Amino acid sequence: MTGSPEDEVLHRIESGVSWITLNRPEAMNAVTWDQRERVIALLAEASADPAVRAVVVTATGKGFCAGADLRGAPAATGERVAGDVARMIRLGAQRLITAVLDCEKPVLAAVNGTAAGIGAHLALACDLVIAAESARFIEVFVRRGLVPDGGGAYLLPRLVGPQKAKELMFFGDAVPAAEAERLGLVNRVVAAGELEATAREWAERLAQGPTRALALTKQLVNASLDGGRAAALAAEATAQEINMTTADANEGVASFVERRSPKYLGR
Repeated sequence: MTGSPEDEVLHRIESGVSWITLNRPEAMNAVTWDQRERVIALLAEASADPAVRAVVVTATGKGFCAGADLRGAPAATGERVAGDVARMIRLGAQRLITAVLDCEKPVLAAVNGTAAGIGAHLALACDLVIAAESARFIEVFVRRGLVPDGGGAYLLPRLVGPQKAKELMFFGDAVPAAEAERLGLVNRVVAAGELEATAREWAERLAQGPTRALALTKQLVNASLDGGRAAALAAEATAQEINMTTADANEGVASFVERRSPKYLGR
C-alpha cells in the first residue's frame, strides 16, 4: 500500500530554498511513477517562482534513492511492441533527469545514503552534491543485464571521463562517498549528522546570490561539453547581454563601485 504523492515527496520552502524530500524510507526511496511526476512538477514550480532561489533534493531514512520502482505506473495495455520501451524511458527517467538539468535555480543534492541506478543519476544531475559518509553510488544496471538509462552515459563521462565511466558501468560496483569525492562525483563528504546543516548552509548561500546570473551560468556550463568553442563563446556573450538587464547585475556593479556588500533580490 502506498501513500499520497504529497506524503511520499515532502516539500517545504524556507529562506528562499525549495526542499524536495523523497519519503519512502521503507523502500530505500525507490522512486515511483507518482513520486517522479511530483518531483518534476516541483522543479518546474521552483523555476517559475521568484521566491524560490535554490533547491535541495534529499531523502529520509538510510537510502537516497535505490532506483526506479515501477509499481504504481499506468498499466500497460496489450502486447508490447517496438518503441514502447524507448518511449517509457524518454517520458520517464529522462524527463526526471532533464527536469533537474533544466531547472532555472541551482539544485543541490544532499545524499543521505545509497544512490543506485536512476537514484545515482538524480544526484549526479544536480549542480552540487553533498554526501553523508555512509552514502554509496551504484551503477546497478549491469547487475540486471540492463543498459544505463536516465542520462547515465551522458552524465558520468562528463564528471569522471569515459574510461572511469565505463569501469563504473561495466562492473556496477558500489562507490563509497570518500571515493566518489576523489573521483569528482561529489563536492563534499560530511558526517551524517552534519548533512542537513551543510546542505542548508550551501543552499541558503546560493539563495542569497544573483539568481538569474546563476541560472545563466548553469546553462553555459551544462552546454559547454556539447558544442564547439565558437558556440560556447557566442552563448557566453549572449548570456552576459541578457544578465546585464537584471536588477542584480546592476546591484553587483553598483556595490563594487560603492565599495559595499551587494544585496541581491533574485531579479
